[in-house]
Amino acid sequence: MSDKRIEPSVIVGIDGSPAAIHAAEWAADEAQARGVLLLMLAAIKPTHPSAEDYRRDVAHAEASLHAARLAVEAMGRPVKVETEIRRGSPGAMLVSESDHAEMICVGSVGISRYSRALLGSTATEVAEKAVCPVAVIRSRPDQPGPHINWIVVEVGDAPGRDTVIDQAMREALLRELPVLAIGSTHADNADNPAHKLENRLYPWRRWYPDVHIYPVTAGGGVTHFLKSNDDLVPLVVIGSADAGQLARIVGPHDHPVFRHVESSVLVVHE
Repeated sequence: MSDKRIEPSVIVGIDGSPAAIHAAEWAADEAQARGVLLLMLAAIKPTHPSAEDYRRDVAHAEASLHAARLAVEAMGRPVKVETEIRRGSPGAMLVSESDHAEMICVGSVGISRYSRALLGSTATEVAEKAVCPVAVIRSRPDQPGPHINWIVVEVGDAPGRDTVIDQAMREALLRELPVLAIGSTHADNADNPAHKLENRLYPWRRWYPDVHIYPVTAGGGVTHFLKSNDDLVPLVVIGSADAGQLARIVGPHDHPVFRHVESSVLVVHE
Protein backbone atom coordinates (compact mmCIF):
# COMPACT_ATOMS: atom_id res chain seq x y z
CA MET A 1 0.00 0.00 0.00
CA SER A 2 1.46 3.37 -1.01
CA ASP A 3 1.85 6.09 1.61
CA LYS A 4 2.65 8.75 -0.97
CA ARG A 5 1.21 12.08 0.08
CA ILE A 6 -1.22 13.61 -2.39
CA GLU A 7 -0.31 17.27 -2.89
CA PRO A 8 -3.20 19.73 -2.56
CA SER A 9 -4.08 21.15 -5.95
CA VAL A 10 -6.43 23.07 -8.15
CA ILE A 11 -7.17 20.85 -11.15
CA VAL A 12 -8.15 21.97 -14.63
CA GLY A 13 -9.28 19.80 -17.51
CA ILE A 14 -7.47 20.53 -20.78
CA ASP A 15 -8.77 19.59 -24.23
CA GLY A 16 -7.08 22.04 -26.61
CA SER A 17 -9.97 24.49 -26.81
CA PRO A 18 -9.70 28.25 -26.11
CA ALA A 19 -12.26 27.76 -23.33
CA ALA A 20 -9.98 25.25 -21.62
CA ILE A 21 -7.02 27.63 -21.84
CA HIS A 22 -9.15 30.38 -20.31
CA ALA A 23 -10.09 27.91 -17.56
CA ALA A 24 -6.40 27.19 -16.97
CA GLU A 25 -5.68 30.90 -16.57
CA TRP A 26 -8.62 31.23 -14.18
CA ALA A 27 -7.42 28.19 -12.24
CA ALA A 28 -3.90 29.64 -11.98
CA ASP A 29 -5.27 32.56 -9.95
CA GLU A 30 -7.04 30.08 -7.67
CA ALA A 31 -3.92 27.99 -7.18
CA GLN A 32 -1.80 31.04 -6.42
CA ALA A 33 -4.32 32.38 -3.91
CA ARG A 34 -4.49 29.02 -2.14
CA GLY A 35 -0.75 28.35 -2.34
CA VAL A 36 -1.25 24.96 -3.99
CA LEU A 37 -0.25 23.09 -7.13
CA LEU A 38 -1.98 23.75 -10.46
CA LEU A 39 -2.52 20.33 -12.04
CA MET A 40 -3.57 20.28 -15.70
CA LEU A 41 -5.08 17.00 -16.89
CA ALA A 42 -5.79 15.82 -20.42
CA ALA A 43 -7.76 12.68 -21.22
CA ILE A 44 -7.22 10.26 -24.08
CA LYS A 45 -9.54 7.47 -25.16
CA PRO A 46 -9.27 4.26 -23.10
CA THR A 47 -8.77 2.20 -26.26
CA HIS A 48 -7.61 2.93 -29.79
CA PRO A 49 -8.30 1.05 -33.03
CA SER A 50 -4.70 1.47 -34.21
CA ALA A 51 -1.26 2.61 -33.13
CA GLU A 52 -1.61 5.64 -35.40
CA ASP A 53 -4.86 6.65 -33.71
CA TYR A 54 -3.17 6.33 -30.32
CA ARG A 55 -0.24 8.50 -31.45
CA ARG A 56 -2.61 11.18 -32.74
CA ASP A 57 -4.58 11.17 -29.49
CA VAL A 58 -1.45 11.47 -27.38
CA ALA A 59 0.03 14.15 -29.64
CA HIS A 60 -3.15 16.23 -29.35
CA ALA A 61 -3.14 15.88 -25.55
CA GLU A 62 0.54 16.85 -25.34
CA ALA A 63 0.04 19.87 -27.60
CA SER A 64 -3.04 20.94 -25.62
CA LEU A 65 -1.21 20.74 -22.30
CA HIS A 66 1.78 22.58 -23.74
CA ALA A 67 -0.40 25.44 -24.99
CA ALA A 68 -2.17 25.70 -21.63
CA ARG A 69 1.14 25.72 -19.75
CA LEU A 70 2.49 28.49 -21.99
CA ALA A 71 -0.65 30.56 -21.38
CA VAL A 72 -0.29 30.18 -17.61
CA GLU A 73 3.43 30.92 -17.67
CA ALA A 74 2.75 34.08 -19.67
CA MET A 75 0.66 35.33 -16.74
CA GLY A 76 3.78 35.43 -14.59
CA ARG A 77 2.07 33.85 -11.57
CA PRO A 78 4.34 32.22 -8.97
CA VAL A 79 2.48 28.94 -9.13
CA LYS A 80 3.78 25.39 -9.50
CA VAL A 81 2.34 23.68 -12.59
CA GLU A 82 2.22 19.98 -13.42
CA THR A 83 0.63 18.22 -16.40
CA GLU A 84 -0.58 14.66 -16.87
CA ILE A 85 -2.28 12.59 -19.54
CA ARG A 86 -4.81 10.01 -18.33
CA ARG A 87 -6.81 7.32 -20.11
CA GLY A 88 -10.57 7.27 -19.79
CA SER A 89 -13.61 9.49 -19.62
CA PRO A 90 -12.78 13.14 -18.83
CA GLY A 91 -15.80 13.46 -16.55
CA ALA A 92 -15.08 10.33 -14.53
CA MET A 93 -11.40 11.31 -14.28
CA LEU A 94 -12.16 14.75 -12.87
CA VAL A 95 -14.86 13.50 -10.51
CA SER A 96 -12.40 10.96 -9.12
CA GLU A 97 -9.77 13.65 -8.62
CA SER A 98 -12.24 15.83 -6.71
CA ASP A 99 -11.76 13.68 -3.60
CA HIS A 100 -8.50 15.48 -2.83
CA ALA A 101 -8.68 18.61 -5.03
CA GLU A 102 -9.39 22.05 -3.66
CA MET A 103 -11.20 22.99 -6.87
CA ILE A 104 -11.91 21.52 -10.31
CA CYS A 105 -12.05 23.86 -13.33
CA VAL A 106 -13.43 23.03 -16.76
CA GLY A 107 -13.93 25.19 -19.82
CA SER A 108 -17.25 25.44 -21.61
CA VAL A 109 -18.67 27.12 -24.69
CA GLY A 110 -22.17 26.12 -23.58
CA ILE A 111 -23.86 23.06 -22.19
CA SER A 112 -25.33 21.97 -25.52
CA ARG A 113 -22.22 22.56 -27.64
CA TYR A 114 -19.10 20.46 -27.75
CA SER A 115 -15.45 21.05 -28.48
CA ARG A 116 -13.79 17.67 -28.08
CA ALA A 117 -14.19 16.00 -24.70
CA LEU A 118 -14.36 18.49 -21.89
CA LEU A 119 -17.16 20.77 -23.01
CA GLY A 120 -20.87 20.29 -22.74
CA SER A 121 -22.00 17.19 -20.87
CA THR A 122 -18.71 16.75 -19.01
CA ALA A 123 -19.13 20.12 -17.31
CA THR A 124 -22.55 19.03 -16.07
CA GLU A 125 -21.27 15.64 -14.91
CA VAL A 126 -18.41 17.11 -12.93
CA ALA A 127 -20.51 19.93 -11.45
CA GLU A 128 -23.13 17.49 -10.18
CA LYS A 129 -20.91 14.62 -8.99
CA ALA A 130 -17.67 16.18 -7.72
CA VAL A 131 -17.16 16.62 -3.97
CA CYS A 132 -15.10 19.82 -4.19
CA PRO A 133 -16.01 23.22 -5.70
CA VAL A 134 -16.33 23.10 -9.49
CA ALA A 135 -15.81 26.12 -11.76
CA VAL A 136 -17.36 25.96 -15.22
CA ILE A 137 -15.54 28.71 -17.11
CA ARG A 138 -16.96 30.24 -20.26
CA SER A 139 -14.85 31.23 -23.23
CA ARG A 140 -13.31 34.66 -23.00
CA PRO A 141 -15.70 37.29 -24.44
CA ASP A 142 -14.79 38.54 -27.92
CA GLN A 143 -15.43 42.14 -26.88
CA PRO A 144 -14.76 44.00 -23.63
CA GLY A 145 -17.71 44.30 -21.30
CA PRO A 146 -19.02 47.29 -19.34
CA HIS A 147 -17.04 49.02 -16.63
CA ILE A 148 -18.77 47.17 -13.77
CA ASN A 149 -18.85 43.37 -13.67
CA TRP A 150 -20.52 41.35 -10.95
CA ILE A 151 -20.23 38.17 -8.97
CA VAL A 152 -23.77 37.01 -8.28
CA VAL A 153 -24.86 34.82 -5.37
CA GLU A 154 -28.28 34.03 -3.96
CA VAL A 155 -28.65 34.66 -0.25
CA GLY A 156 -31.01 32.51 1.79
CA ASP A 157 -31.37 30.34 4.87
CA ALA A 158 -31.04 26.92 3.24
CA PRO A 159 -28.55 24.48 4.82
CA GLY A 160 -25.03 25.13 3.58
CA ARG A 161 -25.91 28.56 2.17
CA ASP A 162 -23.29 30.27 4.35
CA THR A 163 -20.58 28.21 2.63
CA VAL A 164 -21.83 29.34 -0.78
CA ILE A 165 -21.96 33.00 0.23
CA ASP A 166 -18.50 32.84 1.77
CA GLN A 167 -17.06 31.33 -1.42
CA ALA A 168 -18.62 34.17 -3.43
CA MET A 169 -16.94 36.69 -1.14
CA ARG A 170 -13.58 34.93 -1.51
CA GLU A 171 -13.88 35.04 -5.29
CA ALA A 172 -14.85 38.71 -5.18
CA LEU A 173 -11.79 39.49 -3.08
CA LEU A 174 -9.49 37.50 -5.36
CA ARG A 175 -10.88 38.95 -8.58
CA GLU A 176 -11.52 42.46 -7.25
CA LEU A 177 -15.19 42.44 -8.24
CA PRO A 178 -18.33 43.57 -6.37
CA VAL A 179 -20.94 41.06 -5.22
CA LEU A 180 -24.60 41.23 -6.15
CA ALA A 181 -26.36 39.41 -3.30
CA ILE A 182 -29.85 38.31 -4.32
CA GLY A 183 -32.46 37.88 -1.63
CA SER A 184 -35.52 35.81 -2.47
CA THR A 185 -39.03 37.27 -2.58
CA HIS A 186 -40.84 33.93 -2.74
CA ALA A 187 -44.26 33.72 -1.16
CA ASP A 188 -43.02 31.96 1.97
CA ASN A 189 -40.94 34.97 2.99
CA ALA A 190 -42.62 37.79 1.09
CA ASP A 191 -43.45 39.55 4.36
CA ASN A 192 -39.76 39.98 5.19
CA PRO A 193 -38.59 43.56 4.67
CA ALA A 194 -35.45 44.46 2.73
CA HIS A 195 -33.54 45.00 5.96
CA LYS A 196 -33.66 41.23 6.62
CA LEU A 197 -31.39 40.77 3.61
CA GLU A 198 -29.08 43.50 4.86
CA ASN A 199 -28.96 41.86 8.30
CA ARG A 200 -28.17 38.53 6.64
CA LEU A 201 -25.20 40.10 4.89
CA TYR A 202 -23.88 41.96 7.92
CA PRO A 203 -21.30 39.30 8.96
CA TRP A 204 -19.76 39.26 5.48
CA ARG A 205 -19.50 43.03 5.42
CA ARG A 206 -17.37 42.73 8.56
CA TRP A 207 -15.33 39.74 7.37
CA TYR A 208 -14.71 41.15 3.88
CA PRO A 209 -14.49 44.93 4.31
CA ASP A 210 -12.75 45.34 0.93
CA VAL A 211 -15.59 43.66 -0.98
CA HIS A 212 -18.43 45.86 -2.17
CA ILE A 213 -21.72 44.05 -1.53
CA TYR A 214 -24.96 45.18 -3.15
CA PRO A 215 -28.18 43.56 -1.83
CA VAL A 216 -31.01 43.06 -4.31
CA THR A 217 -34.38 41.41 -3.66
CA ALA A 218 -35.71 39.47 -6.63
CA GLY A 219 -38.22 36.72 -7.23
CA GLY A 220 -37.20 33.55 -9.01
CA GLY A 221 -33.62 33.42 -7.78
CA VAL A 222 -30.42 33.62 -9.83
CA THR A 223 -31.71 32.21 -13.12
CA HIS A 224 -34.66 34.60 -13.22
CA PHE A 225 -32.42 37.54 -12.36
CA LEU A 226 -29.96 36.73 -15.16
CA LYS A 227 -32.74 36.37 -17.68
CA SER A 228 -34.29 39.69 -16.64
CA ASN A 229 -31.18 41.89 -16.46
CA ASP A 230 -28.55 43.00 -18.93
CA ASP A 231 -25.66 43.45 -16.49
CA LEU A 232 -22.55 41.46 -17.37
CA VAL A 233 -22.08 38.64 -14.88
CA PRO A 234 -18.67 36.98 -15.23
CA LEU A 235 -19.31 34.57 -12.34
CA VAL A 236 -22.37 33.10 -10.66
CA VAL A 237 -21.82 31.18 -7.41
CA ILE A 238 -24.38 28.48 -6.57
CA GLY A 239 -24.69 25.54 -4.20
CA SER A 240 -24.63 21.88 -5.18
CA ALA A 241 -28.40 21.70 -4.61
CA ASP A 242 -28.74 24.15 -7.53
CA ALA A 243 -26.32 22.34 -9.86
CA GLY A 244 -29.27 21.33 -12.00
CA GLN A 245 -29.59 25.00 -12.99
CA LEU A 246 -26.15 24.96 -14.61
CA ALA A 247 -27.47 24.66 -18.16
CA ARG A 248 -29.87 27.56 -17.62
CA ILE A 249 -27.08 29.79 -16.26
CA VAL A 250 -24.29 28.89 -18.67
CA GLY A 251 -26.60 28.10 -21.57
CA PRO A 252 -25.66 27.19 -25.15
CA HIS A 253 -23.65 29.82 -26.97
CA ASP A 254 -26.11 30.12 -29.86
CA HIS A 255 -29.44 29.87 -28.03
CA PRO A 256 -31.53 33.08 -28.18
CA VAL A 257 -33.08 32.50 -24.73
CA PHE A 258 -29.77 32.66 -22.88
CA ARG A 259 -28.51 36.22 -22.80
CA HIS A 260 -25.49 35.86 -20.52
CA VAL A 261 -23.20 33.82 -22.71
CA GLU A 262 -20.19 35.21 -20.85
CA SER A 263 -21.30 33.89 -17.44
CA SER A 264 -19.15 31.30 -15.70
CA VAL A 265 -20.47 29.29 -12.76
CA LEU A 266 -18.84 28.14 -9.54
CA VAL A 267 -20.69 25.24 -7.93
CA VAL A 268 -19.92 24.97 -4.22
CA HIS A 269 -20.52 21.57 -2.66
CA GLU A 270 -21.68 22.28 0.85
